[in-house]
Amino acid sequence: MAQGARFPRRDQIEPSMLGEDWANCLVIAVRSPVKLSQFIAIGDNLSTGHGGNGALAGTLLSRLPQVLSERRCLLIEARAILDGIGIQYRSAMYPLSGDGVTIDHVLGAANYRPLHEEEEPIERLIRKKWS
Repeated sequence: MAQGARFPRRDQIEPSMLGEDWANCLVIAVRSPVKLSQFIAIGDNLSTGHGGNGALAGTLLSRLPQVLSERRCLLIEARAILDGIGIQYRSAMYPLSGDGVTIDHVLGAANYRPLHEEEEPIERLIRKKWS
């Protein structure tokens, strides 16, 4: 998607193209300062279920500064406690840009499962650069 090392645009991301996977996606409008950034779309699977009220979406939002500083896609595999329930989640956060350079939105996607009793909340971060 990032031809010539340019970020894709937000208008290239169409929920209907993603079908049922859209329920696992979100879009963040990037603001300055970054703490003013906000969700403009949150799929049903990220705003309900374990953690309710967008708790998993909020976990992804907390990664926004890292996406912005590293200027690359982040692939994240981590464990978290949401609403008192331990989960294992995998997510990806993709920078988007209207001009191909300045990151103005971020597309995120995630899925999760409850942790088994013997699993501890340990985090692993995988970074991938746009190619």
